[in-house]
Amino acid sequence: MTDPVSEPGHSSPAMTSSTDPSAASNGAAPPDPPSGSGPAHPQSRLLALALGAVGVVFGDIGTSPLYTMKEALSGSHSVALTHDNVLGILSLVFWSLMLFVTLKYVTLVMRADNRGEGGMMALMALVAGTTRQGTRGRWWLMTLGIFGAALFYGDSMITPAISVLSAVEGLSVATPVFDPFIVPITVVVIIGLFIVQFKGTAAVGTLFGPITVLWFVVIAVLGVRQIVANPHVLLGLNPAYAVGFFVENRLHGFLALGAVVLAVTGAEALYADMGHFGKKPIRLAWLTLVFPALGLNYFGQGALLLADPTAVENPFYRMVPSWGLYPMVALATLATVIASQAVISGAYSLTRQAIQLGYCPRLAIRHTSEKHMGQVYMPWINWVLLIAVLTLVVGFRSSSALASAYGIAVTGTMAIDTILLYIVITRIWKWGTATGLLIAGVFLTVDLAYFLANSVKIFQGGWFPLVIAAVIFILISTWRKGRQLLFERLRPGAIPLEPFLASIEIHPPSRVPGTAVFLTAGREGVPHALLHNLKHNKVLHERIVLLTVTTEDEPFVPDERRLEIEPLGSEFYRMTVHFGFKDEPDLPEALQLPNTAGIEFSMMETSFFLSRQTIVPTRSAGMALWREKLFAAMSRNSSSATEFFGIPTNRVVELGTQIEI
Repeated sequence: MTDPVSEPGHSSPAMTSSTDPSAASNGAAPPDPPSGSGPAHPQSRLLALALGAVGVVFGDIGTSPLYTMKEALSGSHSVALTHDNVLGILSLVFWSLMLFVTLKYVTLVMRADNRGEGGMMALMALVAGTTRQGTRGRWWLMTLGIFGAALFYGDSMITPAISVLSAVEGLSVATPVFDPFIVPITVVVIIGLFIVQFKGTAAVGTLFGPITVLWFVVIAVLGVRQIVANPHVLLGLNPAYAVGFFVENRLHGFLALGAVVLAVTGAEALYADMGHFGKKPIRLAWLTLVFPALGLNYFGQGALLLADPTAVENPFYRMVPSWGLYPMVALATLATVIASQAVISGAYSLTRQAIQLGYCPRLAIRHTSEKHMGQVYMPWINWVLLIAVLTLVVGFRSSSALASAYGIAVTGTMAIDTILLYIVITRIWKWGTATGLLIAGVFLTVDLAYFLANSVKIFQGGWFPLVIAAVIFILISTWRKGRQLLFERLRPGAIPLEPFLASIEIHPPSRVPGTAVFLTAGREGVPHALLHNLKHNKVLHERIVLLTVTTEDEPFVPDERRLEIEPLGSEFYRMTVHFGFKDEPDLPEALQLPNTAGIEFSMMETSFFLSRQTIVPTRSAGMALWREKLFAAMSRNSSSATEFFGIPTNRVVELGTQIEI
């Protein structure tokens, strides 16, 4: 099944046809994802994957101690620095980590894998397979999923800015002399990070794990030193202090959730990066190293604040002995760069999946590793992110100011995850409506509480991720609607295939040696490129293949299901090539696979014919004129199908048409 929204020559299903709910995740281990994580690992393999997960998956949430306690007790909506308030904040942080990360993501959401893959796009594709196409419920699910993906881009812009800024701000704790240089140093670090993106993460990826492990060990040791000096702080483990915090502070206590949620930023990365490492390594790393280290550090900061309230200006760095301050700043900067790398790579991966699923125009994609298909570099995304991150750093100038912008995107994404999780619980896992409502209701109540607490900060910076998400949502929805309108305009002029083939048999044109492959999104009519070629050149190749590319709503399609081919007579063939939304769409490679018709493709004797449409915006019904102009601009600037599908340029013929929408 193909989707009219797709590119001509690049068709994606409406994300319904290939997901079998019975084959979806039911809590069992996923079927061998490309990362090599299978249902069982030798001990050394499991530990190696857990080490890699520490470096890539937990960088964002692992650097949250740099600013969470400071914002909760000295930020714009902070509470008074009292004994009970410190224990109340600690209790909220601990139980947020337990509820959001351990119970929601590690225990439940990671079970909702799409054949081993996670993330917003994978989850959206998974739940789409449980709803009928064209229904209102499906439209709402798709809209929520798209907006959740759009929120991620806002997060990927804020994370590098706030993380690196908060790390470099440690220099001002050492001496006020560095105050004027905090922003310039941050700018230099961020520019350097984005400049080296074209090299990919393969070269430095092996360093990520050890450096981040060292980071977690160090912050745990810092916390233990303070806890030993003031073990009374461990009373904060009692959830009664969290309840008492709200009773005592009321509205101010509720608003303080806007800072507490900073402790769980990066939780969705556990799910999004599941396909790279597998469930077991991520769970092992979280339960044995990351969660204990974070808990010890947060309680260590609390112990320090109980003993010395003046440390509230920067409790994280005030825990560090004077002799270790500069090395700690260096280690924190490395850790935040790694955290930033994770969300930047995530933005590349999400965009690539969106392109495959037909939600985004084709963009240039460069593969940076010969061993790992998922490691890609997208120049356009990279430079847009860099400009946005630098704008945030220069505009907000401090991690405290940026904290106001951070929680909105995170809590919005978490709420959308919960809604989609309810669909998985009730329709795929078959746990029942009552169980689904209970589980999703608890999580959604907490999600919305954190979201509402952050909503009061919209005018202090929270508007930024919302604006970014709105812009990206408009771009995605415009592209989808525009492709649908384009297909509708092309359909009436299409000649039915059967009468065309009959006329070829009755009045055969001249045939020339070789194979002609015509890429087409539709299966019903004759491709426009074929008609143009026959009209102008008066000949046909001796073998004609009408090829449709479909992107399935599963991450990877095995080779045995890659090709479908159907003889049509007169040496015409209809071929469908299936790719998963994380597969590399390499057409020449796919055409070398064995097929039921026994056709062999020699690239030196094969020509690929592509249609290239020029969009002309009009005032006709369909979309507003400004959206039609936006769609036309996106279409003009999209990457060519030749590059996207890996087709040799010397084997391609492009035939253009002008279409009014």
